[in-house]
Amino acid sequence: MTRSRWTQAATALATAAVLVTAGCAAPVQTSGGGNAADGTTSMLIGADNGSPTFERNFNPYSSNKRNTASYIYEPLVIVNEMSGDETPWLAESYEQPDASTVVFHLRDGVTWSDGEDFTADDVVFTFDLLLQHPQLDLRGVGEHIASVEADGSDVIVHLSSEDVPGAVIIAQTMIVPEHLWADVDDPVTFTNEDPVGTGPYTLGEFTPNQYTLVKNETYWQADKVAADRLVQPAANSELDIVNKGYDWAYAFMSDVEDTWVTADPEHNTYWYPAGATIALIPNMTKAPYDNLDFRKGIAAALDKQAIADKAEQGYVDQASQSGLMLPAQEKLLDPDLPNQGVVEQDADAALAHFAAAGYTQSGGKMVDANGQQLTIRITTPNGWSDWLQGVQQVKTQLGALGIEVEVVQPQPAAYQREMRSGEFDMVMGTVGGTGQPYQDFSGMMGARFYQDVGTTASGNFGRFRSPEADALLDELKVTVDDARQAEIAQELQTIAYEQLPMISLFYGGSWGLFSTKSFTGWPSADDPYASPKTWDQTPLLILTSLEPAS
Repeated sequence: MTRSRWTQAATALATAAVLVTAGCAAPVQTSGGGNAADGTTSMLIGADNGSPTFERNFNPYSSNKRNTASYIYEPLVIVNEMSGDETPWLAESYEQPDASTVVFHLRDGVTWSDGEDFTADDVVFTFDLLLQHPQLDLRGVGEHIASVEADGSDVIVHLSSEDVPGAVIIAQTMIVPEHLWADVDDPVTFTNEDPVGTGPYTLGEFTPNQYTLVKNETYWQADKVAADRLVQPAANSELDIVNKGYDWAYAFMSDVEDTWVTADPEHNTYWYPAGATIALIPNMTKAPYDNLDFRKGIAAALDKQAIADKAEQGYVDQASQSGLMLPAQEKLLDPDLPNQGVVEQDADAALAHFAAAGYTQSGGKMVDANGQQLTIRITTPNGWSDWLQGVQQVKTQLGALGIEVEVVQPQPAAYQREMRSGEFDMVMGTVGGTGQPYQDFSGMMGARFYQDVGTTASGNFGRFRSPEADALLDELKVTVDDARQAEIAQELQTIAYEQLPMISLFYGGSWGLFSTKSFTGWPSADDPYASPKTWDQTPLLILTSLEPAS
């Protein structure tokens, strides 16, 4: 069965641009963007941070790369991770004639910023590069690819197995030019100081304290670029963002109305949509966390909106137990789930579930059959103040039922080790966030992320086991039927709701700050075409949707 991924052309695309040639000097920007005397436009952004200064590294596969490398290099497909919507980019479309083959139909008329033509050979070279150097493979595409070949302007990818979800994973790979990268001695350590990409920008002036990106005049959709120059300072403090009038920044502000908006009520706006689900992840290899009634007791005991308000100061909502990010993924939601999958606080129901799990109240304490008080140990990363505030609210609410909660705060690296090794009771963690049902649900409940109890996990950190979920995930991996994919996604939501592999609390926010003084068309709750984040690939959707302010 052949399945085209798009029936219509992609939505209009646009990016910022500059009428300055790459490498020429640019003045230091000390205030917001706008129009220069020569008619060019600039945008002051908080997309990257020096530590404390910038390293000139634009290798798109380096973990130390500049965030704006994705404004220079482009993928075949861009995925809005909030909704899962796909936008064709360097590929006009793709299809899967069967579950183990992907055919990308590349866009005509694309050139590299040095004038060389973009071809299918560049795509084949890029995938082969990642297969040969796994250290560069940050998305794990090598797990999915057996081989790649060019056929005219098409690229045919032979997957390692029947792997329908693998198509969209590999489609998000940033493509590099073979005619330059083939001569790189060590692509793993290569810092790519003078990047050549197909994207809307090239690198302009670079200093340790500030750099600029300038418009790629030969960009394949240069007419849609609204800003001629992007200015990125190394320091992007809250004070800088407010006082210097940034056009776009990704930053949490504790009182965004009285700081950012008040600074320029006419132009400053913000959008803080859901970025992922923040949840309590119980360790299913330990009692009593492996007891469903116990997990249901915790879920029913918690006022999740109060936790959300305490942790994120009212900017985000309580999360659905479906595992979806709502409202962005509402089209995937199982309509049979009550209350859109949100489990409301119900103290009586909580007490009934705890009783079924062997715990009852006595003398103001929740105790087991031996009279021992129930104690829950929750791990959250040290320094993550919003999560800590959320956990403290969990502690207060469970304490009202007589449950003792011990909060443990290891450093982030140790926290990650605990999750991978299973050395925890319950952790505060992130679930989902890719917009792709297979990836999100397999990461939440799939057995493929670990081999056996106690082994190192790369997902499903709670070690949840469900033959039904595994069978559904196996089917979702191989079916090319859209209707069946939707049905499976709903069945997995039911498992998440009824079996509680995690206990959803609230949605983690994406902290987008915008000014309409110089540019309009920013994403918003009314037009959620992209996440407001400033890194990875979705900024290309934003930069190609902006228009100069009138």
